[in-house]
Amino acid sequence: MNDASPQTFRAFEAASGEPLEPAYPVSTTEDVAAACEAAAAAFDTYRELPAERRAAFLDAIGDEIVALGDELLERANKETGLPIARLTGERGRTVGQLKLFAQVVRDGLFRGLRVDPALPDREPLPRPDLRLRKIPVGPVAVFGASNFPLAFSTAGGDTASALAAGCPVVVKGHSAHPGTGLLVAQAIARAAEKTGMPAGVFGHVMGNSRSIGEALVADPRIAAVGFTGSRGGGLALQKIAQQREVPIPVYAEMSSINPVVLMPGALASRGAALGTAFIGSLTMGAGQFCTNPGLVLAVEGEGLDAFIAAATDAIGGAAPQVMLTGGIRQAYDDGVAKLKKLAQSVASGPEGDGKTCGGANLFAVSGSEVVDRPELLEEVFGASSLLVRCKDLGELARVLEGLEGQLTATLHMDESDYAEAAKLMPILEKKVGRILANGWPTGVEVAHAMVHGGPYPSTSDGRTTSVGTLAIERFLRPVSYQAIPEALLPPELRDGAGVPRLFDGKFEA
Repeated sequence: MNDASPQTFRAFEAASGEPLEPAYPVSTTEDVAAACEAAAAAFDTYRELPAERRAAFLDAIGDEIVALGDELLERANKETGLPIARLTGERGRTVGQLKLFAQVVRDGLFRGLRVDPALPDREPLPRPDLRLRKIPVGPVAVFGASNFPLAFSTAGGDTASALAAGCPVVVKGHSAHPGTGLLVAQAIARAAEKTGMPAGVFGHVMGNSRSIGEALVADPRIAAVGFTGSRGGGLALQKIAQQREVPIPVYAEMSSINPVVLMPGALASRGAALGTAFIGSLTMGAGQFCTNPGLVLAVEGEGLDAFIAAATDAIGGAAPQVMLTGGIRQAYDDGVAKLKKLAQSVASGPEGDGKTCGGANLFAVSGSEVVDRPELLEEVFGASSLLVRCKDLGELARVLEGLEGQLTATLHMDESDYAEAAKLMPILEKKVGRILANGWPTGVEVAHAMVHGGPYPSTSDGRTTSVGTLAIERFLRPVSYQAIPEALLPPELRDGAGVPRLFDGKFEA
């Protein structure tokens, strides 16, 4: 029983469903307004800080998170049910992306500097001196994610990229892991103090009321939003942002079923091995990944039969895992129950006896059924996947053409499949943000060439990514300076600045 007062709330232990100590205060709309006001007051100072100082701040955040030690991991384990080993890796990823963005700030390429020198003698008209840089958009609201309490939450990729861009951040901590979020928020505050950042550069609000997040997005001082979560949640925030007097972008990563295509040659040569590996990806982390392989497409035949047999064996031995929250478990059960009415149940794993333990499930339908029944393709967040048996590659291509936008698509293929796979590539390019060959979509590398995004509804803006260094672009906008005297130009745009830029269309290091 939760004995917290209406002004406080508690986290619940994922494994048992029991409330955890302590009770946390619920932020008020006044708290939200104060955090936004402080962020706006900090913006002009923070955005003009020398690159090295901003980079040092990001480095210091990573150091302070590491300094939390086992306390952080143990609290996250209780609140999410994620194993300590997984959380240790996630902490490393969180710190690593902070360090990576620190290097991005030091390199300076994100500023997108361009110079087109004046051409006074050009005919028929002279060209004025034009110089461009990208500047931060302003304070950014970030919403923590349930399934990554560190890497996609308080100090996750949205926060790291916004701070790197020069934007103060106000985080709405996820209500399922408030203790974890608060520990990280305190680490960020210590890093800000130690590196001399302006007051208000980072704010943190918390609570289990939707009104907190709604007030944050509606606040006129917020200039952009980063969100990872459900489609319903992302669209609700986007509606608020668009109804403001000054609309702002919401960069929401929402839903995806991540199609996996098993090409005939690959199935013929290694169908059984693919079946076993597929279940390993499907059940990783109880399937609670936005890149979980929720859809498999293949042409019927002996290779597919071997895949199904191996997958059935593997799923039968897949131990049930603790899911993040009781609500997520209930939504998973509801999605599975719906698929049981719509599709053939191929295999299922053992069910757990805890409140938030879920077993894996594999369903199957024909290609023609999927084309006619799009409700089969709704995301089930958890270890559930739908196998689509296609009569030929033409039908498989038609199923792909009918899909919504996705984060990823995977091609399992041998060299004998390359010609047919080449025909599918243009379809996949239109549908997804990342195309994989002979791998599994779970696991997102934090790197310069990574895209963790995709066409709607996988994200609200398919031109962007929430992982990798390109994520910084979401929180920048270009400003052009025409015939501005050098004394008034930003230092990096002045002659002889010695920074990487495009000069008259040619790159200068």
